[in-house]
Amino acid sequence: SDHMENICGYLMKYTNLVTGWQYRYFVLNNDAGLLEYFVNEQSRHLKPRGTLQLAGAVISPSDEDSHTFTVNAASGEQYKLRATDAKERQHWVSRLQICTQHHTEAIGKNNPPLKSRSFSLASQGSANSPGVQRRPSQNAVSFFNVGHHRLPTGKRVPIMQPDHLVDVREMMSQAEGQQRDLIRSIECLPASGHLTSLDQDLLMLKATSMATMNCLNDCFHILQLQHASQQKGSLPAGTTISWLEPKISLANHFKNGAAQNFPAEINKAASVREEQSIAEPCQLTREPEEINPDEELEDICDDKEDDLGAVEEQRSVILHLLSQLKLGMDLTRVVLPTFILEKRSLLEMYADFMSHPDLFVAITNGGGPEERMIRFVEYYLTSFHEGRKGAIAKKPYNPIIGETFHCSWRLPKSSVATDAGTNSSAHSPSEQVALPKDAEGQAEPDCYTVKFVAEQVSHHPPVSGFYAECVERNMCVNAHVWTKSKFLGMSIGVTMVGEGVLHLLEHGEEYTFSLPCAYARSILTVPWVELGGKVNINCAKTGYSASINFHTKPFYGGKLHRVTGEVKQNMTNTVVCRVQGEWNSVLEFTYSNGETKYVDLTKLSVTRKRVRPLEKQGPFESRRLWQHVTESLRDGDIDKATEHKRALEERQRNEERLRAETETPWCTKYFLKDGDGWVYHKPLWKTVSAAQTQQTDSN
Repeated sequence: SDHMENICGYLMKYTNLVTGWQYRYFVLNNDAGLLEYFVNEQSRHLKPRGTLQLAGAVISPSDEDSHTFTVNAASGEQYKLRATDAKERQHWVSRLQICTQHHTEAIGKNNPPLKSRSFSLASQGSANSPGVQRRPSQNAVSFFNVGHHRLPTGKRVPIMQPDHLVDVREMMSQAEGQQRDLIRSIECLPASGHLTSLDQDLLMLKATSMATMNCLNDCFHILQLQHASQQKGSLPAGTTISWLEPKISLANHFKNGAAQNFPAEINKAASVREEQSIAEPCQLTREPEEINPDEELEDICDDKEDDLGAVEEQRSVILHLLSQLKLGMDLTRVVLPTFILEKRSLLEMYADFMSHPDLFVAITNGGGPEERMIRFVEYYLTSFHEGRKGAIAKKPYNPIIGETFHCSWRLPKSSVATDAGTNSSAHSPSEQVALPKDAEGQAEPDCYTVKFVAEQVSHHPPVSGFYAECVERNMCVNAHVWTKSKFLGMSIGVTMVGEGVLHLLEHGEEYTFSLPCAYARSILTVPWVELGGKVNINCAKTGYSASINFHTKPFYGGKLHRVTGEVKQNMTNTVVCRVQGEWNSVLEFTYSNGETKYVDLTKLSVTRKRVRPLEKQGPFESRRLWQHVTESLRDGDIDKATEHKRALEERQRNEERLRAETETPWCTKYFLKDGDGWVYHKPLWKTVSAAQTQQTDSN
């Protein structure tokens, strides 16, 4: 074909969260059916850095933007690539799809058809005879006599041809019927006795069998799409073959396989009237609102998440939820059951990372660049402990697009560490001075004020922007975070994609930093949180940087929550400080002069944030927006909390649909798009710069 041309050129390839995107030179070899890449064009004569077989691959333009696409090989390997523009992406995608189709068809022609084979998944007992009991030595699998057929050793499995999809569909229909019989047999077992319907082994068998059938159905769907593309000649431009979403609504709660049907007309509930009365975002004023810190009161809310009751009671719901998920599945669009939620929004969780504002303000007081970098590392490592509410891992509310959260902290100037001659005295935050009673409700001249604002700036993908500043000390921090969550089997991983920048205007320094990944472990028993990954902190002006490793616990042995790191001067490659310990317990700092300091996070006093009362908050501020969900969770009324949560989510979907139909873009309130990130609309560095310019002009 004239279209079977070898093409080459530079594309950006995503490596990992740390390295990010890198330019690589790619070559499409149509004759061999290979996509190869090299470090650059000059190294093309050398061995490729990577090679993908295109036979059986799936080429998918991404919906993230108009430049990105992925190449998913039949081996499971994936390249995530980015072209310079939409036109170049389309050129690469169309050529790759043509080459893929050609070599996939060639494999099918060169392999004989696969003969039909029957298989059985026999089960003893039925809906009419559930009373079969197992001997103590029997487990759930042997009780149901799950049989496996093995191919003779040494024989290669031929590639499935498209005209055999009818046979596959028939075999899958048999398997689906047998799987339904298996589920029915489990659910019809008595509630008490030697073998019950709530037996943990049987629930696990029920969950894994359902997950297996869902995975097979998805694979069959991909085969159907490939068969259709072969009949039509080629895939239409822009076609994406992707995994299907779960076929059963995950918003519902299930107990032992029986769905609890919530009332269809939940809008009649009196408790959700306020949610319905909120106007469309396009009708609300999107003008930024100046929050007066004097209206904020010290927060008295203390929702610790140590209750195991809900997790224990809803074990079967979790198992059913797991049966709908697949390894690596993106959980962004999955509606999780209400009982696993924390009683706060994700935006408020970001604010709790500022619970030690004295350490934050003390950064700019460092006597030199080295001291300031070390102080920032100390603040950074102490911020995660308070961000978790209790020992039980629960999930904060997913913020609604346009949702905001405001708060502030007041702290006496005497509680902030000033410049000191030694590391030991300059790094002693353990003793903190409480805010005097007469300072409540008013901004005293001997107090610093740290203000915080967060906004959900995007829904798909879910991106949050947050900003904090201390005007008195000429410092601020701006960050944006895209939370990408994936199902990892018995745990859930959350990647925090984004970047933060700390500005110390007094010194003209900027510190860029990233965030570690978070993992919810042991989601079937007692869920707990673990941090993992490598983060970097850099200050380009001073040449100081920090590398911090959050270590996940090894399968055997090892410590929990371990963290190590070092601060160094890049020009001389000299390590000036090392840190080790646990991010939720004790940290040990060892300085270049031989001094050592310990910071016990469990003894650090927490400065409570100040928040406006609900009656003074806007309709899209986090606590007012989610107040009915929070109140229902506090009362232990899961069904009522689910009603309120679903009402909010449904309203968001309707508004998003309306904007798409009218082609109305969403307008953010406090943050502006800046390249790939988001920046606060009135950051302190712009305010100070404008004031300095005005003063210069007046002089």
